[in-house]
Amino acid sequence: MESAIQFLLSWKAVLVGGWLAAFFLAERLRPAAQPPVRPRGGEAGFGAKRLARNAGLWLGNAGLSLLFVVPVSLWAASVSLDWRPAWWSGWQGLLIDLIILDLAIYWWHRANHEIPVLWRFHEVHHLDRFLDTTTAVRFHFGEVALSAAFRAGLIVLLGLPIVSVLVFEILVLVAAIFHHSNLRLPPGLERALGRLVITPNLHWMHHHAVRRDTDSNYGTIFSFWDPLFGSRNPNPRRLGMTIGVERRVEQSLPQLLLRPFLSETARTTPPLPASTSSAQDG
Repeated sequence: MESAIQFLLSWKAVLVGGWLAAFFLAERLRPAAQPPVRPRGGEAGFGAKRLARNAGLWLGNAGLSLLFVVPVSLWAASVSLDWRPAWWSGWQGLLIDLIILDLAIYWWHRANHEIPVLWRFHEVHHLDRFLDTTTAVRFHFGEVALSAAFRAGLIVLLGLPIVSVLVFEILVLVAAIFHHSNLRLPPGLERALGRLVITPNLHWMHHHAVRRDTDSNYGTIFSFWDPLFGSRNPNPRRLGMTIGVERRVEQSLPQLLLRPFLSETARTTPPLPASTSSAQDG
């Protein structure tokens, strides 16, 4: 057990970083959607400002993971309730844990859209105006901390082994990078994958800048939770659709970090005229 934990902790960054780099390159060689045209000084979808902003959030959360998320998960596993039967162990136990955790994160993700205080933090992820692999790691540190606390409660109550938690975290990051990516996939392959896992075609509608679409398709790994709980959006992805949050504009990194703590009035930004909105997207 100790060796498995050390292996996962040691290689998590390498595995996820390699997967991110591979998709980052692949989606630029074979993009599904072209980045927005840069009019009048605004940044394009692959612009340096946008990538730096997303990278800044990612690096900050990587540090938070080492200092808070991993220690909290390890602590929760050390004090978890010891009630699991013997059959709930080994490989079958790991599979059960992954399904339970994915179901839990479905409801946590849905709560982030339906509970205003949680949406304040989750909105930072959705304000990105273009989708690619970097969107998958763009989250406010407050959301990461709250997610870690939620997961710690599950670990304690369900007696989840830390190995199951670490494997799940790796799979979540791998899945998020995949379904946020701008990689063009053969339609038949994407349809086949979509029967089991979340694909870009399914998840991009979740980032459509129309709130009724944003509040749908909450799945992270498995694609069957949304049909089961009535949150599947039947509309197909349109590569030219507007990405972001309805009636909101992108902001700078400092503004994004402060945004959840502002009043609702301060957070409400009217849509800007077409001639100036793109210039402020950077």
